[in-house]
Amino acid sequence: MNKTNLKGKTFSLKPYGIEHNNFQYQLSSDELHDITLEKGMGQETSSGVLTVNTGEFTGRSPKDRFIVKDAITKDKVWWGNINIPFESGQFDRLYDKVIAYLNKKELFVRDSYACADNNYKLNIRVINEYPWSNMFAHNMFLRPTEDDLEGFDPEWTVVNAPGFMADPRVDGTRQHNFAILNFSRKIALIGGTGYTGEMKKGIFSALNFILPVYRNILPMHCSANVGESGDTAIFFGLSGTGKTTLSTDPNRKLIGDDEHGWTPDNAVFNFEGGCYAKVIDLSKDNEPEIYGAIKKGAILENVVMDDKGDVDFTDTTITQNTRVSYPIYHIENIQQPSIGENVKNIFFLTADAFGVLPPISKLTPAQAAYHFISGYTAKVAGTEAGVVEPQPSFSACFGAPFMPLHPAEYAEKLSKKMVESRVDVWLINTGWTGGPYGVGTRMKLKYTRAMISAALSGELGLYSYDKYHIHSVFGVAQPRECPGVPSRVLSPRATWNNDEAYYKTAFKLTNAFRENFKKFEAYASEDIRRGGPQRFSF
Repeated sequence: MNKTNLKGKTFSLKPYGIEHNNFQYQLSSDELHDITLEKGMGQETSSGVLTVNTGEFTGRSPKDRFIVKDAITKDKVWWGNINIPFESGQFDRLYDKVIAYLNKKELFVRDSYACADNNYKLNIRVINEYPWSNMFAHNMFLRPTEDDLEGFDPEWTVVNAPGFMADPRVDGTRQHNFAILNFSRKIALIGGTGYTGEMKKGIFSALNFILPVYRNILPMHCSANVGESGDTAIFFGLSGTGKTTLSTDPNRKLIGDDEHGWTPDNAVFNFEGGCYAKVIDLSKDNEPEIYGAIKKGAILENVVMDDKGDVDFTDTTITQNTRVSYPIYHIENIQQPSIGENVKNIFFLTADAFGVLPPISKLTPAQAAYHFISGYTAKVAGTEAGVVEPQPSFSACFGAPFMPLHPAEYAEKLSKKMVESRVDVWLINTGWTGGPYGVGTRMKLKYTRAMISAALSGELGLYSYDKYHIHSVFGVAQPRECPGVPSRVLSPRATWNNDEAYYKTAFKLTNAFRENFKKFEAYASEDIRRGGPQRFSF
């Protein structure tokens, strides 16, 4: 018997090559939580939250992410060490091996969708080997109603087999784990890794190709919220820069924390139905909304608990990339549906470990395009093997690992939208002040929130030109005053108390910017090239 009856409908996985009916369909979060515990695949905190260990991989593996090179992708994808080509026939053979493996397993199947705007909805079917992976899909993708399920027709399929190990010599992978997108077959094939983020980033990467190529939508690796007056703010930033923290604001409604699309009519919609937040050093005082969202239905990944089931959010024994996934309705103050209009402010977040960028500065359109293409943040000592001092890290469009097209294509769309919408663009340094990592201190969250609030309220935008200082190295306009922030904090040079050391470090960073931008110069206009820091030496 190859079929089972679910919700009054005949249902089969035979179209995917799965012959058995040993699968659970559309289970609730509570059911998946309990099955995970019964199978010994997770534990429960003292507050009843599910915790899991994702195993060997506690983060994405960018070098093991591939895109099938075929008639659809060969002339459109920006091929290289980010978008690594995979041969179509090789994919078919590997897919068949994964399916043969899954034919021996109990499976968990979920129908869901991406894109909160119904005009751009993408129906997704997720087939999981593990129950908690399916629970993650429940949290992170948008959840169809019972009526939606009646006529549900999946366009894309995620096949997720963490326990399947590829043989690189035979399968064409780099090592035993892989995440492969096939745009012709509309499949995201993931194996050899239990890290759940590969599923959401797989669909995000697919949308980053589909939406700009076919729908004239700008896809963005960003968070977004909306104010009482209906103004929308967008927050770009790499992991660890504060994207989730700063967009989860008690005074504004959260649209989403990671992945969005910007439509031709100036609306921003969430791709997802949940949040996937880092919980390193999480505290109730600093991030009360996220802290409060960690309740039954959430999944904590790779955290450390004591014998009583209490989580130590400061413990990085397993990884610094400790995470929580939760459905967006775990946050009280959310926008429903997850769509905002009237974009007024864009924030580029960077955790500058060199401590030389201003804590807030206003960017011209050319500077905004330059910094968007650059996507700067910094690595600090201890985050990766061999990193003993701050190192600049650049990820184009603040999300290069998920962007199949050339970064200049996304930057061109963003520049056009910024001009059309007349938005203010701000560069926010959530990193170090008073010196580099190891010498200075991390910028206080209360100061960053005060600066963003002043920008959102229009207080900084109302300042006349003489209330800004043009930074002598980076060329950006930094305000001299901001409500709730000591004036000295607004000047990075003043916080160092050592002008020579400050400028020497600042020049070092500007040269890193210029070196990184060389690979984009042929695609960027002269205006954009001048938007970056000019050449300096010391």
